[in-house]
Amino acid sequence: QVQLVESGGGAAQPGGSLRLSCALSGNSDSVYCMTWFRQTPGKDREGVAAINNDGATTVADSVKGRFVISQDYSTNTMLLQMNNLTQEDTAQYFCAAKKWPSGARSWFRLLVFHWAQYEFWGQGTQVTVSS
Repeated sequence: QVQLVESGGGAAQPGGSLRLSCALSGNSDSVYCMTWFRQTPGKDREGVAAINNDGATTVADSVKGRFVISQDYSTNTMLLQMNNLTQEDTAQYFCAAKKWPSGARSWFRLLVFHWAQYEFWGQGTQVTVSS
């Protein structure tokens, strides 16, 4: 099993920055990809940024140029540096982990931001951007 614990959420002003962390424990060898999703009330979870075991990353167009995803392999912690925040970034942010899929490269290209693909989820952390 895999456990995920997010931290680092909170309040920020427009234009500000926050850094989210997701600590993975358990059977880390079974995990192929870790991804940040976010959700606002009444909407589906939206993929924000992902990183796979090859170190390849992808970010959603809505955050491109502002958010950076990285991973500290020594501590099994995924990081999301969020810069130039806007009110539209206000959401509950979730960390998710995906076990090795068949056709991993194609999966990463086509399905990485499909939330239903993920087996493990953290409890979420709130990010609120307001002036």
